[in-house]
Amino acid sequence: MQWRRLNGQILQDPIKTTVSETIQREIAAGHKLKLCIGTDSQVRGKTTEFATVIVFLREKRGGFMYINQRKTEQPMGLRERMITEVAYSVEIAYQLCDMLETYDIELEVHADINTDPQFPSNVALKEAMGYIKSMGFVFRAKPDAFASSSCADKVV
Repeated sequence: MQWRRLNGQILQDPIKTTVSETIQREIAAGHKLKLCIGTDSQVRGKTTEFATVIVFLREKRGGFMYINQRKTEQPMGLRERMITEVAYSVEIAYQLCDMLETYDIELEVHADINTDPQFPSNVALKEAMGYIKSMGFVFRAKPDAFASSSCADKVV
């Protein structure tokens, strides 16, 4: 799984190592951190492209993110695509959660799913919320899910 920075620089180490080193560096610089993980997708012809982001928020000091992109040719309906987005986010959150507990860093998993029933993505809201919460993570949906609906959306 290849991760990169927003500027395109490829991260050489495994994501868990990179996140650990980043946390240590940011704490040493005196920043209080919060991590938000989210995924968005875009269908282009027969290809579905996914972008997962790990957003580091520095309290009152801005933030930055690491990005992973993947593609699939497997056809999927809207509900399946929404749940796949959530699964990608949970996969990364699960890899990092023990480390984040060690450093006492808050983690949120953001789903690009609208809470308003008038929007098509709402069909997956209950399943996504149940999935994320059952894994023990804080759940955020639109309009509060900026990691997926803003950050990941910009790079997919």
